[in-house]
Order: sequence, then C-alpha cells, then structure tokens
Amino acid sequence: MLTQMSLRLRVLLMFAGLAGAALAISGAALWIAARGQGTDALVQGGMVAGFGLLGAVTALWYLFDLHLARPIESLAGGLRTGRAPDAAEARYLADLGPAARDAAEARARTAEALAEAVQDHAAELAREKASLEAILADFGAGAVMFDARHRVIFYNASAARLLPGLALDHQLDRYLRPGALRAAQARLATGVGATDLVCLTAQGARLSGRLRNLEGGLLLILRDRAVERPAPRATLEALRRHAATLVPMLDALDGPIPPALAQAIRDEGQGLAVATRELSQLLASDAPTGTATLEEVAAGLTLAPTPPGLLFQAEAGPLNALLAMLDRQLRGQGHAPTVSVLPYAGDEMRLILGWTGPAVPIDRLEAWLTQAPDPDQPDLSGADILAAHGTGLWPEADGDAARLVMPLRVVASATGTAGVTYDFALARRGVASSRLADLTCVVFDTETTGLTPQDSIVQIAGLRLARGRLTGERFETLVNPGRPIPPASTAIHGITDRMVAEAPDLTAALNAFHHFCDDSVLIAHNAPFDMGFLRRASAETGAHFDNRVLDTVLLSAMVWGQSAVHSLDALTERLGIVIPPEARHTAMGDTIATAEAFLRLIPALEAKGIERFEQAVDQARRHRRLIEDANLSA
Repeated sequence: MLTQMSLRLRVLLMFAGLAGAALAISGAALWIAARGQGTDALVQGGMVAGFGLLGAVTALWYLFDLHLARPIESLAGGLRTGRAPDAAEARYLADLGPAARDAAEARARTAEALAEAVQDHAAELAREKASLEAILADFGAGAVMFDARHRVIFYNASAARLLPGLALDHQLDRYLRPGALRAAQARLATGVGATDLVCLTAQGARLSGRLRNLEGGLLLILRDRAVERPAPRATLEALRRHAATLVPMLDALDGPIPPALAQAIRDEGQGLAVATRELSQLLASDAPTGTATLEEVAAGLTLAPTPPGLLFQAEAGPLNALLAMLDRQLRGQGHAPTVSVLPYAGDEMRLILGWTGPAVPIDRLEAWLTQAPDPDQPDLSGADILAAHGTGLWPEADGDAARLVMPLRVVASATGTAGVTYDFALARRGVASSRLADLTCVVFDTETTGLTPQDSIVQIAGLRLARGRLTGERFETLVNPGRPIPPASTAIHGITDRMVAEAPDLTAALNAFHHFCDDSVLIAHNAPFDMGFLRRASAETGAHFDNRVLDTVLLSAMVWGQSAVHSLDALTERLGIVIPPEARHTAMGDTIATAEAFLRLIPALEAKGIERFEQAVDQARRHRRLIEDANLSA
C-alpha cells in the first residue's frame, strides 16, 4: 500500500503524523495537568509531553531511515558499481528507483553498443597479441624486460624457469647478481645497441645473455651457459680410433705386460673414457627442451582434478602416446585408470596413472614398455620415450589403490605462468603509487580445519594484481595440517586427509607463499580471519606477514553502507560475479571471486573520493563496529 504512494505524499504523511502525535501528546499532558493539582501534576504532564515527543521523533527517524536513507545508500552503491538497483532495494523510493534502474540499463546498453562497435578491431588486436604471446612463450631463451630501476615489466616462461620466483614489479637484482648487469648497462651507455654478458643467478647458476636497449626499458635475453662439446661425428670418430688402437694392443698380450704397453693401454683407455663421457653429455643435450601442459600430456585420458597451470618439460606427442598405451593395457585388465599429479622433490612432480585394484607386476610393465606406443614412430619403444625424458616408471600399491608413477620436471606451476607475463605501464608509473588502481597486490584465501584460532590451514591460494589487472601469476597448494581434518570441515571445502597426506607442511607452504607475496598489499574477504592464521603461525614457520592489508568486507561497507549484507555471496551477487558451485569454498575459487570484486569496487570507491590505500584504511576504521582492521598497528 505504502509503496504505491508517491514519495512526496509519504513524506507529507510522516510529518502530518508527527504533527498529530505532537498535538495528541500535548493534549494528554494538559489533561493530566488540569485534572491534577500542584507540582506533581505539572511534572507528570511534562514527562508525558517530553517522552511522547521523543518517541514520535524516534519513530519519524526510523521511517526516514527505512524509506529514504537506506534505499538511497544502496541505490548509490549500485549506480557507482554500474549495477541496476534491485527492485526490492528501491521499493520505497517511488519513481526514483525505476528511473535509476532505467538509467543503469541505458548505460549498460550504451556500453554494449560501444563494445560491439570496436569488437572487430579488438578481436584482430587480440589475435595478433595471442600470436605474439605464443611465439614468445615458446621462445627457447628466457626474455626479461625491466625498467631503469630494474623493476620487471615482462618475462616469458623460459625466464621463469631460469629465474625461479620471477614476478612483475619485483627488482631483477633479487634473481640476478647485479654486477654483470650494471657493467653491461654501462657499455650500453657508450652508444652500442646491444652487448653480451655472463651473469650469475641468486642461486649461483651461470647464464649467458644479451642486453639491449628498447623504448621503455631494457630487454635481457638469457640462456643456460652452454658447455662446448665436440660435434657428434668427431666424438664417434674418436671412439672408433681409440677402440681400434686398443684391439691390437690386447692381441699383443702374451705373458707379462711391458711397461710401455701398459702405459699405452692406460692412455687409450683414458681417451676412450673421455670420448664416452663427451658422447653422454652430447646425448643428454638431446633431452626434450619443449614444454607441455598436463592437459596435452593426458589428452584423451580421464584426468582427475589437478592444480591449474602445470607445465612440464616434455614432448607432448610421445608422452601422450605412452600414457594412452598404458591406459589401454590397464583397461584391458579391467581397470579404470585416471591421471593425477602429486608433489615429488625439487622441481619435479609425480604423474600418476591410478586405479582401484591390484598393482601391475613389474615384469608385465616391462613387457608393455618394449612396445612402440606411437604408430608413427615404430622404432621408439615406451622405454625409449622414458629414457629420452630422463625419467622412469614403476608400479606402487596402497591397500586397494594401485598406480603407475612417473616423475616429470615442472617448468611452470601454480606459482608461475605458462606463457608471458607483462605490464609495460609499470615502466611509466614512476615512484610506487598508493592509488588503489596502481597497487601491486596479492588476493588470497585459506581453507582450514575449523574456525577457531587453534585450527590449521589445509589449503591456501593467491593471485597477483598489478595496476588494476590480473597478471596471470598464481599460487595454490594443499597443506598437511599434521592432524585429522574434521568431517564437518571436509563437507564444506571437500578436502580430505588423503588429499593432504603428501602435501607440504605448514612451514614449507607458508614460506613459499611468503616468497610469492613479498611486500605486496594483501587482500582478503574477512581479512582478520585469514591473516590471523598466517600471523599466529609465524613463530612456527618463520614467515612473518607484516604486509599492508585491504578487506573487501570493509570496502563493500564503504560503498553500500553497514546496513547491507557483506558476505562474499552477497557482494558477488551485487557486482554480477558468478562463482561456479564447485569452486565455492575452495581457496582458489574464493580468491578469484574476491579479486574480481576488488577490481570492480575500485571505480565505485574512487567515485566516493577513496582513491588511495591510506584513505581506504582511514575509512575502514570508521567501520570497526562491523569488522576489525587487519592492518598491524604502527
């Protein structure tokens, strides 16, 4: 009934009601004073008038808050985030609600028409960009571009392999010892276009490179320092010569060996050993230098849920043919294998072909490996493919579960990127800016064994943002909590004791995450909860998270006010972000949703004058009644 009245009429009725209440209260007070006698009657009349008027004003304030303040606050938040206001939120605003909705929808139609107008041109640019990224991603050498202050603004997958942990907006000096780099820059300053250099990584590995001046920065091309090796023909000729020399010497052995003959045999044997070693090195250099994703390696097979972004040093074709052959053999035995991965050691992971049932006897597996899995390469057996990849394959059994295990080297994982990563605008940004749109951030989320401070982390995920966009750099790992995971927690996030049995412990996981974050601003939804777990573990792990923090709960309150619901589901619904049901309550799924929400909140916050980190923190302190600030006190 009320929502069908005009807003002006409802405001008039509110004030008319206040006036009527005031008259009624005044009349009641006068009646009490007239019936009574003395001071007590006057006091009673005054109290009735005072409390009555206070109640009437309070009721009017409540109606104004319900009909005007709250709907306008919600409407303003929707308009600033580009979302059409919900009809229920604006039901008390009469024509203002539909008018705002019409305006938002008109703006959306205009934006859609503009997007369609540039779609063809953008598609062509996207195709050219994708082609360039594909070329650079598969480029055998590592490519790193950095600005005058040595901040990384571009790198490809090969560079990420050569310089573990490489990330945008980090100092290149963290990954390469700066002496050779600065000397090369001094040579460039003399006017040469490019110069060669040999440099050391932070771990002491020797790399060769070439440094070149480009507009907006410097480009460094890196390669593993090559060891000079003889040509294959020369090496084989040396083997033939040494072996041919040894034969007549051996034929001459009849009785005691003359000292000169013994020395000659030793010399030729030493030459044969050296030539053999050189040939081994040469053959080792023929190991696969290509890369393949897990999806390429396991194409056509049943793939279990696995960490995203895995990239192996492998040839996809032969390895996929081998796995497909093993899959056929196992299915012929009545099994239904699936492909998964587990951590192994160093930069290797175990590729698992697992099933429920008895293990494969080793002699049967060896017989399978004598077969040629690829019809196009009939002279290449399964054992040859394993040898070419420098790995092996063996069976394992664990109760009713059995598997075939193959270690493979990972050249890019969930902590890196499989293609190229860049933000050329970093070179133009100048001194580090505290604008929300310029921050280098890590959005993260944790899953735990429970909700109390005594519980432990079982999964952590993070995404890096730079200058208001996702860089593609991501971190994700399960964590072995060292205790059973309660069934009630598993029912929420789906993580079981078996899934974390071989996962890193808390110390390894948080130190790796700390390296990923460095000094970036951390962003989380309900940050005090997640930051509490990280900071309470510092004594155990040695990883101290003293980073600056932003909380999307508080940012949401700055846009929509404290009276709105600020759960992750409510926030993403208001912003039009869809979280797939299977991704909700997973660390990476919630991280992706939080990152998208933060990026969409930035323009709305700027529209309210909240442009910088310091302003956001200052505004957050005004909402302490809603949630505490996760930033450490100065």
